[in-house]
Amino acid sequence: MGYREDGKWWVSPANYTEEVTSNYNFAEKIEILDTTLRDGEQQPGIIFTRDEKVSIARKLAEIGVHRIEAGTPAASQEDADAIKAIVDEGLDSKIFCFSRNMVKDMELAKSLGVHGVLAEMIGSEQMLRYGKKWTPEQAIEACVEATRAAHEMGMYVTFFPADGSRAELNYLLDFVQAVAEGGHIDSLALVDTFGTFSPEGAAFMVRKLKERFDFPIEAHFHSDYDLGVATTLAALVAGAEVAHVTVNGIGERAGSAPLGAVALSLEALYGQKTGIRLEKLKELSEMVVEYSKFPVWPIKAVDGDRLFGWETGLPSSLWVNAKETNPLIMLPYHYTLTGQQEPVLYLGKKSGKDNLKYWLDKAGVEIDDDQKKELLQMVKARSIEMKRDLDMNDFKSLLSALGSR
Repeated sequence: MGYREDGKWWVSPANYTEEVTSNYNFAEKIEILDTTLRDGEQQPGIIFTRDEKVSIARKLAEIGVHRIEAGTPAASQEDADAIKAIVDEGLDSKIFCFSRNMVKDMELAKSLGVHGVLAEMIGSEQMLRYGKKWTPEQAIEACVEATRAAHEMGMYVTFFPADGSRAELNYLLDFVQAVAEGGHIDSLALVDTFGTFSPEGAAFMVRKLKERFDFPIEAHFHSDYDLGVATTLAALVAGAEVAHVTVNGIGERAGSAPLGAVALSLEALYGQKTGIRLEKLKELSEMVVEYSKFPVWPIKAVDGDRLFGWETGLPSSLWVNAKETNPLIMLPYHYTLTGQQEPVLYLGKKSGKDNLKYWLDKAGVEIDDDQKKELLQMVKARSIEMKRDLDMNDFKSLLSALGSR
């Protein structure tokens, strides 16, 4: 793959220069773990029913997500039932659940038939001591017992030290070492619970963890500084093997790294194959919007409804001139790549002649040049008055007013 792929994307050639790519340390295979059904549902106000969770899991598997974190079975019987129903679907994706480091939680996970568990324990000393009121020794003892039990039951164990990003490095390294030696760890989640990593900080932590441990590193990063995508990508560049994401970036506080932006960035900006069916991303996003009842910001990257279009005259004219030759002259990636619709020309205060022509064609109306000039001024005035762009009803009312003059 390169910076320019016909029909797909056209990004900066700087991204693909040897001086840049020689610093990459990507894993041979990058996997995506989607936690919409657990971390996504932890966003206040979101509740997915059992059937909705099964439908979302099916769609995640359909688009190629490698791992699905299906929920926390200890949270409720409904969660446990939904996880079991998802397991029973026999999806190609590996099904995980979120569990406390308690043997009874591991036994519950095993009874549901999941492939593996994300075994959570607080990973920063400050939160452990002053939030949970535990000592590190208590935490290590619990984690050793629970992770060993999970492993003996035949489950894959991802150790999940929450708030690990804010732990002192040596504390985190020694904490993980103690659990790995006494218990069992198949992979380690580097958890940025409060979205506090800079991209550089995330990459540094991944490198230090990989220097010390042989097991894979997973990046579970939130977006409190609006950097969840950037920090996740930085972790992957540094060698992390798994990216944790949610559909539409839903999750606690500012949410998690969004699936669409992470997958598309890996493919287009970094040339890394993900196995994700990008053309299905919009369809998946709309399903989660319907079930969560939380809309996506209209211009949100990848998933927004108003990404592809212009109201301003100059770019609208550039699009009209370029789209038949090569749409990517005016686009960072082709709209069909992520299942979006063809760009539209909006009509409002900033519009020009090509916007007006687009709308006249949609309305099936022909007028002379003098009327076009007058109508465009009417459009601008109406848009300013309403503080928005026009819809077809607004436009037709202006056409009627123009015809009555």
